[in-house]
Parts: sequence; structure tokens; C-alpha cells
Amino acid sequence: MNLGSCTFNKRLGLPLYQRLIMGLTFVILVAVEVTIAKTQPEALFFAACVLGAGYALRAYSHKASGLKTMTVTRQVAEMVSPDLAATMMPRLSEGQKIMVAARGVTPALAFALEEAQLRKATLCVLYVKEIAVYFTGGPTNVGRAKWQDDPAAHAIMTFTMQLGAERGIAVQPVYAVSEDAAATILDLSATLGVDYLIIGASQRTAMAKLLGGSVVTSVAQQLPDSIRLVIFG
Repeated sequence: MNLGSCTFNKRLGLPLYQRLIMGLTFVILVAVEVTIAKTQPEALFFAACVLGAGYALRAYSHKASGLKTMTVTRQVAEMVSPDLAATMMPRLSEGQKIMVAARGVTPALAFALEEAQLRKATLCVLYVKEIAVYFTGGPTNVGRAKWQDDPAAHAIMTFTMQLGAERGIAVQPVYAVSEDAAATILDLSATLGVDYLIIGASQRTAMAKLLGGSVVTSVAQQLPDSIRLVIFG
């Protein structure tokens, strides 16, 4: 039984010649056992008694220790992995960075402030001003953009920094001018080394330009595994 199990178990990293030798030995032993069972009924009865007693003791020991054998689907079995405990460990260490893609004073921004306060993390408030690029043949020079020069961004950053100061949260304003919001969010998330990226998706009227189309999908598909994505809404 042991030789046969090892021979047909594809998960064991055995070379081919070892599998062949074990398989050949398994076939020979099966022939021997069948011959003994055919010619020696007393030996067959003795082996059956030994196996029956062994399985009975095994079932009793499992019952006494509280173990229970059950059959589950493949999908449920794949969910229970050896590293499940490590995956479920909380990540509440201090010194983390949380980035929120803000397009206004939205519930997503309030959620980001709560998370930053809970985790004692630095909150990076990202405001992306989208621009349309016209291919007219001449060079385009938008200069170095500052959030202080943008009335909408200035209002959001000032309000958020005021709330952060009241709650003891370190708020870092991040301002960008880009024609591709998704690429800008991905680039700044990796550059700043954030641990969490929060994007709001419920306020469609206020965030339609930033999160419209495939922005959320692009961010979710290309975001590194080391950064956790939270879509609030």
C-alpha cells in the first residue's frame, strides 16, 4: 500500500526511475498478497482482523481527541491553506502610509482619515487634475504645478490638513497634473511606497473625471501586490 501510494502520488518529487522501481515492486507484492489470500484463507482472516482492529483504534483515537473527518468541495479546501493564519494577521503597525485619491470632500476622504488615525499612519491626499492633450504639432509646457494655485485642490488640502492636525494625523498633500489619472495614481503609489490605496467610487458626479471609464479597473489590475487597494463606496 505504501509503495503504491508513493508511486501514483504526482506531488512527490521522485525521479522516473524511482517510480518505475517502486511501481514494479508494488505489482510483485500485490501478486504475492493475492496468492496468499487465495491459497491461505487463515492468513487472509488474520490480516483482515489486524487491519480491522487498527482502523477501529484509529477511529476511536480521533473521536477521543475531537477530530472529525468530513468531505468538502475543492473550492472550500483551497481556501484553507497552511499560510492562512499569516494572511489573516492584522497589519496595524505604526509608520505606514495611506494614500487616498481625493476629488472632493467625500466619504472616501473621511474613511481615509479614520483609517490613518486608527493605524497611526501618514495620510497622503492625492489630487489629480486631468488635462486634455491636443496634438497640434507644437510643444506643450504646463510648468510645475502647485496645489496652492488650484482653488479646488487648495480647498481640499487645507481642509484635510486642518482635520489632520486636530486628530493628530500627519497629512501629506500630493498634487499632479496628468492626462492619464490611472497611470499617475499607480506611479505615485509606488514612488511614495504607500501600504494602502483608497479610491472612492460612490460619488460619481464629483469623481466622474478621475474615476470614470476604466480608471478603477486599470489601478486594480496593475497595482503591486504589496499595496492593498480599498474601493470605498
